[in-house]
Amino acid sequence: MLRIGLTGGIGSGKSSAASFFVDQGVTVIDLDQIARKIVAQGSPALTQILKRYGDQILDSKGHLDRQKLAEIIFLEAGEKKWLEDLLHPLIREEQHRQVDTAKSSYVVIEIPLLVENQLSSTVDRVLLIDCSENLQKERALSRGNQSEQQIDRIIEAQATREQRQKIADDIVLNDGSMKAMQNQLEKLHQDYLNLAGTQKTR
Repeated sequence: MLRIGLTGGIGSGKSSAASFFVDQGVTVIDLDQIARKIVAQGSPALTQILKRYGDQILDSKGHLDRQKLAEIIFLEAGEKKWLEDLLHPLIREEQHRQVDTAKSSYVVIEIPLLVENQLSSTVDRVLLIDCSENLQKERALSRGNQSEQQIDRIIEAQATREQRQKIADDIVLNDGSMKAMQNQLEKLHQDYLNLAGTQKTR
């Protein structure tokens, strides 16, 4: 199964690109969704996290407050490693399960932190949705759920545009209309179908 790793910074248009592939009948696997699923209420992973940090990392409804947990682990590198050692194998296991059960010719795996977590080796090709930092900020602000300061912090913590471009096999420039991006994605979709067909006949 041909695995395409879809990545890009905040506000780049990853979600719109993922929706395009879904519309083409391609299985899209979202690692953020998997990460949320494995720490759901009652999950073994959440039980271990609670043992380590206590109820302070839960919200008023008893769900994991990811922001509170992030504040703890980013203050201490050892805690970040502990959490990654717990969660990453579980995420990979679920990712492999979804890849193995996919019915489409190829799969797209949406990995926001592909560069930061050095995950390019886990996919066959890296597809970058690319745009300028100013455009990223503008789009992220337009959603209205984060302040400019929060968005600046996220951009600063993420890989740079140049770092993403360096590891990308395919780059879609998303600095214009939605139609312009879809035209680029349509060509890549055909390329990926061809690649998937070639892979199957080897």
